[in-house]
Amino acid sequence: MPAQGDMLATAARNQELFRQVIEEGFSQGNLDVLDDIISPQIQEHQPGMGAGPEGVKQAITFLRSVFPDFTLTIEDITTDGDKVWARLRARGTHRGPQMGLPPTGRHMEIDVFDVCRFKDGRMVEHWGVPDRFTQMEQLGLLPRPGTARE
Repeated sequence: MPAQGDMLATAARNQELFRQVIEEGFSQGNLDVLDDIISPQIQEHQPGMGAGPEGVKQAITFLRSVFPDFTLTIEDITTDGDKVWARLRARGTHRGPQMGLPPTGRHMEIDVFDVCRFKDGRMVEHWGVPDRFTQMEQLGLLPRPGTARE
């Protein structure tokens, strides 16, 4: 059984790896940082995310094409065993097409909840829950009650 100090060091390392993915990968668009952190065999549980580091890179590239000023800010973060749990804030201005809809130029700011499991210094599993409903509402892409979309 690992010593308490080893478990704390591993938890701190996992949080740092998660921070790199969020701050350097998503917020700065540095895709190279993902190669050493995301396992090629990552189990992805968030709809719309592809497999392995390339899937994460594709998601970041897409997000940054729709929201060129896209940022994710870690608001809360904690660990439990081999998992990192985080509440994040996503922000960006809608400048590119999304889901077949034209850019609105509107700003969005939503909550995102992530859980990532790490093994041997690599992210091996991910669950992500962005508040897409609020995002669509803020961008004006939801029909108002009592109106029909044409």
